[in-house]
Amino acid sequence: MTTKPTSLKGKAFVLGKNIDTDQIIPAAHLVYSLDDPEERKLYGKYALSGVPAPESGLPQGNVRLTTEDQTESEFSFIVGGHNFGCGSSREHAPACLEIAGIKAIISPSYARIFYRNSVDGGFLTPYESVEDLSGEIHTDDEIEIDPEKHELINHTQNKTYKLKPLGSVADIVHAGGIFAYARQTGMVPAAGG
Repeated sequence: MTTKPTSLKGKAFVLGKNIDTDQIIPAAHLVYSLDDPEERKLYGKYALSGVPAPESGLPQGNVRLTTEDQTESEFSFIVGGHNFGCGSSREHAPACLEIAGIKAIISPSYARIFYRNSVDGGFLTPYESVEDLSGEIHTDDEIEIDPEKHELINHTQNKTYKLKPLGSVADIVHAGGIFAYARQTGMVPAAGG
């Protein structure tokens, strides 16, 4: 069945509120194929390339998620403000973040379609924080998520914050998406069977 991680660790990348899907992956970069391994990498390269530096988006010092010659980030988590993933319903938004190496997003609220695309595609885990942590956590902080205790531990600042339980979406994400979950639970026949 599903494998549930005991904890996730890595560096935080902090953004502001109302980060929309065009900021996450601008429409100009939707021309690449997710099925072609080389083109797929470009989604990681251009993840969050639409966030304008002076507005809400980029962390202190205008740090980019990936540098120009990278397709995968040194960061494992995005900590965002309210309404993360608003805008159009593009499935490429959570996909590009996963391709860039993001394991999870922590935000106090999400646009519903982004949240569902993240879960249904099994791309990454959208954790809901009890409070807005985008002003508490800093880019480069070493953080850990304990899914059993529903906690985010900031090892850099030695602070712990509560997360809302994932509920039934946890099984879908850990299975690898809605179709994998449906096959695992017998809702649809297994591939080849």
